[in-house]
Amino acid sequence: MHNKFDIFDISAPEAFDARALEVFEFQYTNNKVYRQFCDLLGRTPEEVKHVKEIPFLPIEFFKTHKILSSGASSEKIFTSSGTTGQNTSKHYVTDLQVYVESFRRGFEHFYGSVEDYAVLALLPSYLEREGSSLIYMVDDLIKKSENPHSGFYLHDLDALKDKIELLEHQEQKILLIGVSFALLDLVEKFRFNLKHTVIMETGGMKGRRKEMIRKELHQVLKAGFGVEKIHSEYGMTELLSQAYSTGDGIFKCPPWMKIIIRDPEDALSLLPEGKSGGINVIDLANINSCSFIATQDLGKDLGAGKIEILGRFDNSDIRGCNLMVF
Repeated sequence: MHNKFDIFDISAPEAFDARALEVFEFQYTNNKVYRQFCDLLGRTPEEVKHVKEIPFLPIEFFKTHKILSSGASSEKIFTSSGTTGQNTSKHYVTDLQVYVESFRRGFEHFYGSVEDYAVLALLPSYLEREGSSLIYMVDDLIKKSENPHSGFYLHDLDALKDKIELLEHQEQKILLIGVSFALLDLVEKFRFNLKHTVIMETGGMKGRRKEMIRKELHQVLKAGFGVEKIHSEYGMTELLSQAYSTGDGIFKCPPWMKIIIRDPEDALSLLPEGKSGGINVIDLANINSCSFIATQDLGKDLGAGKIEILGRFDNSDIRGCNLMVF
């Protein structure tokens, strides 16, 4: 079970289900907090015969407990952002190579080689604090792109505009990854007509602006950047994998990650396609923490591996999706 590359060989849904059941048994055996949770629900490996029967640990446990399925010490602790006095999530990562492997392969799965891009990052709220898993990922992608123009931009929007225009003129593919409020700041100051750029928002106003529904946000960004689609990244401190949307708020997961929708009234019941409910995530890259997480996000399974992310149950702070729909 410890071969970290096992999970990245998954190609068929049947293989995913078989691996998920193995991971469940491993984590039930090795993760004290998760085992207690499963025991309370009466869901032990003897009882669980199908992926749909695996219990999903509420994401809040990452704020109150050390969630580990490994006896190894942590190489890194990723933390969520939070206002002063708020409890933040802590993800103890005992093997950073699994995270690196996951986000590199995940990016390549949807976008091809990062070496084809100049990666420009506009992530001020994340750069200003320690422990962001998003910054760790983007920093690696910037380095791996091996493009001298790749880099982080904190508040210098003029320099970023000049860089984008220069690279567009050179017909260089660009990935501009940014937090929502910073991308809005950019298009309020400048207008673009981009032909070679992928605009990817990572969600989140972080109290800097009024919340907008994703559709409204994307319309403003599409007009400002002169692009037809706004891409999105769905990830969080408690996950080591990301889902991506190439437009319209419709997300797909890499083969080792799956999103399942639960009944908002009954956390143990799962919903069929087409119904809105709470998002449960199976992230097999979380082999050394917990791979089965009940998030506070809302979504809908559209079938064929497509998931619509609708927003949040409440306003507590999880990266990637505090865009409300109500």
